[in-house]
Amino acid sequence: MRVSVIGCSGAGKTTFGRALAARIDAPYVELDSIFHGPNWTPLPEDEFQARVKPIAAGNAWVIDGNYGAVRPIVLARATTVVWLDYSRARVMTRVTRRSVARAVWRRELWNGNKEDFRNFLQPDHPIRWAWTQHGRKRVEYAARLEQPEYADLVVHRFHTPRAAEEWLQRVG
Repeated sequence: MRVSVIGCSGAGKTTFGRALAARIDAPYVELDSIFHGPNWTPLPEDEFQARVKPIAAGNAWVIDGNYGAVRPIVLARATTVVWLDYSRARVMTRVTRRSVARAVWRRELWNGNKEDFRNFLQPDHPIRWAWTQHGRKRVEYAARLEQPEYADLVVHRFHTPRAAEEWLQRVG
């Protein structure tokens, strides 16, 4: 299996992706860990693509993330898409709780980066991004996955964590 895990920031892509990778004994990759360099510096698009291509070329993997710059690379090789399409209320609860906990505990995320309360008001902070993009991304993902080039993908769209967990328990 080569699985792309997508969903709004805070939906639980990382937690789900890690669990799925363990169940199918496949490498797990979080695109955020590649994209965000030290001091939250974004990786240039060409370098980002160059780092993702050899990963996507693998025989089995679980990749979580929604980056447009590498989406064609990931989806061209994916066999399956898991879309964690939860309600705005659920996503906002999760992303807020996660961001606050990360800021309080100052846990390193990737490449030395840590959440900071001062960043909560930035337009690209996950809380603001989730709030402003939730509805738009739902429409965008649905339209994209209906495209003919993705007709061979097996798509699992889950509206609740329980449904996602039940599917996960049946995999592997």
